[in-house]
Amino acid sequence: MKCLLALIVKPSLEAALSDWLLLHPQIDGFTSQLASGHGAGHAMSISEQVEGQRKQMIYWVELDDERVKTVLDGLSSSFAGAEIHYWQLPLSASGIIL
Repeated sequence: MKCLLALIVKPSLEAALSDWLLLHPQIDGFTSQLASGHGAGHAMSISEQVEGQRKQMIYWVELDDERVKTVLDGLSSSFAGAEIHYWQLPLSASGIIL
C-alpha cells in the first residue's frame, strides 16, 4: 500500500535534507514547501512568539508503506537531534492526470 510521509523540519535543514532525500535509493522524488507552524508543540524564539508562528519546511514523500521504517531509521541516524516531526498517512489513490 502507498502512503504519504510528511517530514516537518527547521528551514536550516532544507539543503541537507533535500540532498539526503535525493540520494536515498528508496525515494523516487518528493515535494517541499515552506510553511508556518503554530502552537506550543515546539520551542519558539522570542520573535517567533511575538509573530505567533514559526517558519518550517514540509517534505512530502510518496512511498510504499514497507519502505517507511527504513527511511525513518535512516533519518534518525543521519539527523539525530534535528527534531524532525513526521506524519505517515495512507494514500487511497495517487496518479498522474494527462
